Amino acid sequence: MTHSTVPAIATDWLRRPATDVAPDLIGCSLVRRFDDGSLYRGVIVETEAYTPGDPACHAYRRRTARNEVMFGPPGLCYVYLIYGMYHCINVVTNHDTVPSAVLIRALELDRLPPWIDEKQRQKPQRVAAGPGKLCRALQIDRTLNGNRFDVGQPLWLEPRTAAFQQSIVDGSMNLVQTTRIGLTQGVELPWRWYVADCPAVSKRG
Repeated sequence: MTHSTVPAIATDWLRRPATDVAPDLIGCSLVRRFDDGSLYRGVIVETEAYTPGDPACHAYRRRTARNEVMFGPPGLCYVYLIYGMYHCINVVTNHDTVPSAVLIRALELDRLPPWIDEKQRQKPQRVAAGPGKLCRALQIDRTLNGNRFDVGQPLWLEPRTAAFQQSIVDGSMNLVQTTRIGLTQGVELPWRWYVADCPAVSKRG
């Protein structure tokens, strides 16, 4: 699979507060394109929002070299490293100069890349069940920081399928809204969303 016939999510759609974009990104797809033209897709099943004035947001105190991308226009890719070993990917949202982003926490992959080891293949739904896991599975690192999500780039976003949207409308699929994970500040804010009963979600509850 080396091409896409689905239009990418438009920048204007992302020019909203992260708390609006985050639940709407559930069911959309993150597409990873490699230099050989191969594509891997993952349906986004878990997100978290980070906004100005949020003590858990990287841009809460000041603008730095690390968080610079968050202050850019919507549609940029913000990748950072945690614990010196795990990468996390975010979608920059809101207006230019307003530091706001959505962390993609978990994906349901359409297929597993060949570099995924045999032990992980025994539980395919868990390969991208967490921000560090999904970045490792799709080889996302700081070299992609600041890239624009756009077709033809290494990463882009595609909207929900009609079937996914219909399942939300008719209630056959439910989204859970709850507090974020692994934080010491802003822990009370209910800014995490995930697909109920989805085995690819990092953590329920």
